[in-house]
Amino acid sequence: MAFLSSFGQHAIAFVLVLTVIVFVHEWGHYIVARLNGVKIDVFSIGFGPELFGWFDRAGTRWKISAIPLGGYVKFFGDADAASSGPAERPLAPEEAKVAFVTQALWRRAAIVFAGPASNFVFAIVVYAALFATAGRPFTPPVVGKVLPGSAAAQAGFVARDRILSIGGVTVHGFEDIRNVVTVHAGVPLPVVVRRDGRITDFTVTPRKVTVADGFGGTQSIGEIGILAADRTEYVKLSPLAALEGGIAQTWGVTATTMTYLGGVLSGRQSGRQLGGPLRIAEVSGAVIKLGFAALAALIATLSISIGLINLFPIPLLDGGHLLFYALEALRGRPLGEKAQEYGFRLGLILVLGIFVFATWNDLVQLRVVSFLTRVFS
Repeated sequence: MAFLSSFGQHAIAFVLVLTVIVFVHEWGHYIVARLNGVKIDVFSIGFGPELFGWFDRAGTRWKISAIPLGGYVKFFGDADAASSGPAERPLAPEEAKVAFVTQALWRRAAIVFAGPASNFVFAIVVYAALFATAGRPFTPPVVGKVLPGSAAAQAGFVARDRILSIGGVTVHGFEDIRNVVTVHAGVPLPVVVRRDGRITDFTVTPRKVTVADGFGGTQSIGEIGILAADRTEYVKLSPLAALEGGIAQTWGVTATTMTYLGGVLSGRQSGRQLGGPLRIAEVSGAVIKLGFAALAALIATLSISIGLINLFPIPLLDGGHLLFYALEALRGRPLGEKAQEYGFRLGLILVLGIFVFATWNDLVQLRVVSFLTRVFS
């Protein structure tokens, strides 16, 4: 129950991390809307009652709200912050020019897509800045030790093998091996190694193991049973190489996340690793002790997750809006109000269901459920 004993520190770290990510996401919507001449009524960090705020010269109310679990941008003329319906009232011709709902389809799609896109761009910039200043973590992909009886031993790995590729992914550092193996438990992976100057290939099947996640919980991952030969090093990159590294890192996190989610949907992976706000708070509180670079890397990683989740074709999320716009483009006219209303209701149920599931995972992983059971039994 260490999480509860240091709740204040974790809460501050959580609010800091989430505020940065939410601001980046909503800023994407905001800036592209302004570039397209759309008026913004409200830019809010958080939901619920306003704590404080101010108006800018364009008439936008910038505010901090009481519930720090997200944020929103409300466009002029929208019935609500989710842009889930027609204009709140008939608009005069001059008003229609600056309302979101009256914009051309491609402009609305661009404004909606800009939110998730800004999360990915932000992650690339943060990773690139870290690689150019603090350096990029790098461990040569050379096998130092093969654990007896492991999947690697059965596959034929030996010490001093230099791994060139695994699962079809080119390997530059030991981290690349870990990224592939952890999300492919039970899946045969082709491996290419350089051994004594010669190229050798074979297949290894990672075993599913349960390990501590470093924050008081556990997770199931794939493991082959090899140890690196050298310690992790940090190599500072040139600005161009850092940018390329930032793009590659962002793509790698995205691909790994999608692979994991695909595994959950197919039943190959456990959904227990899906975390919610409590897990984010726990991780944020632990990482903030490691310094600015570690915190920045966490924010970049979570920014990717937020951007990716928002692209899911679930009504109420940005991806749901884009789905409706795609149907509008195919039909030549928007979906009817009833269809959109039912879609947003379904989306709300799905989002709440995911939130409840993730929060339950948090409570179990943080041992809150077992603690309460002992207290009240």
